[in-house]
Amino acid sequence: MSFTGFPAAALDFYDDLEMDNSKTFWTANKHVYEESVRAPMVALLATLEEEFGAAKIFRPYRDVRFAKDKTPYKTAQGAFVALGPSTGYYVQVAAPGVRVGAGFYEASGERLARVRSAIDEDRRGKELEKLLAELEAAGWTLGGDKLKTTPRGYDASHPRIELLRHKSMTLGKSYGFEPIIHTPALADQIRTDWRTVAPFLDWITTNA
Repeated sequence: MSFTGFPAAALDFYDDLEMDNSKTFWTANKHVYEESVRAPMVALLATLEEEFGAAKIFRPYRDVRFAKDKTPYKTAQGAFVALGPSTGYYVQVAAPGVRVGAGFYEASGERLARVRSAIDEDRRGKELEKLLAELEAAGWTLGGDKLKTTPRGYDASHPRIELLRHKSMTLGKSYGFEPIIHTPALADQIRTDWRTVAPFLDWITTNA
């Protein structure tokens, strides 16, 4: 199956699921998920696989064992191309449209310590600052979990203290409801954007 874009039915499916996140709704509309969400996602990732590698498509079911929120289904279909531990490219479709991302979503204590050491070092830290400034100017949004306090061993007056507070670090970009998401051209747009953000991932995989 070649990628032709995500149909409007994919966004409508998640819009409805947010209103009725129940097994009854899911069972009645599973064919919409399979045809309008999962199948186009599989086709998209197959188109991108030769350049970026194989992707993991996340299960649509939530793990509710330890969650206060017991709704059974995720309200987005995401997929992840791993370049390292918890590090790589991301794409998702949901009610608000399509978005892409890149970065690391968690890190062990040792790995996070290496990232912070690189941020602390003048050459590597300034290199990351420059990369992030260029990407944010190009429309990417910096995100990730952050400490509210100063990381142990670092001074609050450090010139890159906000970056040092990160426990995870991601860049995201939304296409929203732009017409391109319903067309084959979306694959080329994602390819371009993932190429653009690749130096950021290179920095992480080199320094983590």
